Amino acid sequence: MISRRDILGRAAAAGGYAAAFLSLQGLGLLATSAAQAAPELPARFGAGRRVIVLGAGIAGLVTAYRLERAGFDVLLLEARDRVGGRNWTIRDGTRVELVGEADQVARLSEGLYFNAGPARIPSHHQGLLGYCRELGVTLEVEVNSNRTARLQSDQAFGGRPIEQRQAVNDLRGGLSELLAKAANRGALDQELTGADKERLVSFLRSYGDLAPDLVYRGSERAGYATPPGAADQKSAARPPLSLRDLLGDPALPNILFEENILMQATMLEPAGGMDRIPYALAKALRRPPRLGAEVRAIRQSARSVAVTWRDRASGAETVEHGDYTVVTVPLNILAKIPTDLPAPVRKAIARAVYDHAAKVAFDAPRFWEAEQIYGGLSFPDGGTGVVWYPSSGFHAPRGLLVGAYVAGPTAAAFETRSLADQAALARAAVERLHPGHGADLSNPIVVDWSKTPFNLGPWLHWEADGNDPAAYRLLNQPQGRIFLSGAHLSQLPSWQEGAVAAAHRTVGLIAERARADSLVRS
Repeated sequence: MISRRDILGRAAAAGGYAAAFLSLQGLGLLATSAAQAAPELPARFGAGRRVIVLGAGIAGLVTAYRLERAGFDVLLLEARDRVGGRNWTIRDGTRVELVGEADQVARLSEGLYFNAGPARIPSHHQGLLGYCRELGVTLEVEVNSNRTARLQSDQAFGGRPIEQRQAVNDLRGGLSELLAKAANRGALDQELTGADKERLVSFLRSYGDLAPDLVYRGSERAGYATPPGAADQKSAARPPLSLRDLLGDPALPNILFEENILMQATMLEPAGGMDRIPYALAKALRRPPRLGAEVRAIRQSARSVAVTWRDRASGAETVEHGDYTVVTVPLNILAKIPTDLPAPVRKAIARAVYDHAAKVAFDAPRFWEAEQIYGGLSFPDGGTGVVWYPSSGFHAPRGLLVGAYVAGPTAAAFETRSLADQAALARAAVERLHPGHGADLSNPIVVDWSKTPFNLGPWLHWEADGNDPAAYRLLNQPQGRIFLSGAHLSQLPSWQEGAVAAAHRTVGLIAERARADSLVRS
């Protein structure tokens, strides 16, 4: 009779780990998939095994943190001189290096900082928030949506910015009037019973703030023409914007921004800068990450992995050996590193197409607060994306204003301009929203993610043009002793939560591999 051990040994000898792993699953000794929640592993589970983790972004840090607590010996290598990866907070004195551009040195007033990468966390991203809770990272509310912030289009309202509260509520009133009148004229009789119609009209009267005759004549929800005051100063609503003009405004769809589940309140941010999260993770590691360590080659054999890295300060090269390696390096960077991964995997890595994103920030007096804007985003015309107001430091003398945040094809065009031109476009966008205040903006900082070393792009979407979803599925599979991981191998590639989910899954896969190795050797 052939034992399980014989089956596993023969499978491993004939086909390596992949065959042994599939045999283990077929025998019911391993799950067919790893859970994305952090696996609960005994403290000594990984004793005697070494894992080399490449990249100290959120995925690499979480992976190292979980593996260390399961008893693995972990070496974390990072090419930059900081941890965090795309999680990058710029402060006064930070040197900003962009490929092909002169270095910028940030000059920011005391206490100001610029989250050049992620700057908000949805409340349902409980993986990332769980680490904030566990590691004591203080959080505060990020004001992601503000009805006092503006919409501005050169093609509507004479280019005049309008408050989002007016756009939202005048649109609601106009549409409610149309629907209520249509219902009363019998236009919906095939869809509604008499009782249904009565309930609908009653709701629309309240929803749209309609007059008793079902006409929308304006609402204080849209803002005051005259605010309530002392004595006889009664409030008066603004005259409503016409429904026709609103529907003709190209900026109007931006009022739906906060309806996206990834943008809904409550949004959060770490007090003092987003990089509080990676630094808390790095501090919690038993072995600090090795910074300035640029990976030069990744090789594997039947028994181990070998990672060659170069110290960027001294130029010295070192070869590290381990049982497994986790590669969180962006795929467009990994494509340039020699590996012995299978040809289809190398091809999938090389063909990955990253998106574009850029941000421009300024140090400025808080003129927007005099206009009753406390956090949130305005949407100007001009191809510069959003203007993003700070959510903290209210009534301080100065604030960090993001004058442009643009992504996708618009960002690709934006990034072709000089840094000075990008700053000028962002300044012009602020001027359109806040006439007379463009000149108040000082010390611009431009971050083009397609030019940022060791990233060369912000994220990639596998369903987008140029990418192959089949490659995503392939790269999510273990490649012998090499495990590819990172937000780019999750369903949330542009969010830190994706990095956490990918890290948890990878830790589970390594645990399964370690169990398989133990069974094969026993």
